[in-house]
Amino acid sequence: DVNISSMTEEMSLIHVQYEVFGKVQGVFFRKYTHLQGEKLGLRGWVENTPKGSVRGEMQGPKPAIDSMKHWLRYEGSPKSKIERAVFSEAQEIADYSIAAFSVRR
Repeated sequence: DVNISSMTEEMSLIHVQYEVFGKVQGVFFRKYTHLQGEKLGLRGWVENTPKGSVRGEMQGPKPAIDSMKHWLRYEGSPKSKIERAVFSEAQEIADYSIAAFSVRR
């Protein structure tokens, strides 16, 4: 019973939008986000915003999304100083709508 629900959780895909605030531009934040997203097998994108934050979207299994959320909030790139990270409500999706994890310039 318990195993079935955790298996379902791992198989179902979710879509989350995020924005990270702090010293996150000019510190290779997008590059490291891209690498971390690929490492976790996620699909999505990341870009700088005109107001100095970094934002993006990600899609993947919930455990990988949860790991990425933690990374975006508490780790980031080595020289970044993250003040806060904001995440949208996770939406279940039937299939990926993003081909890979990319950096938008």
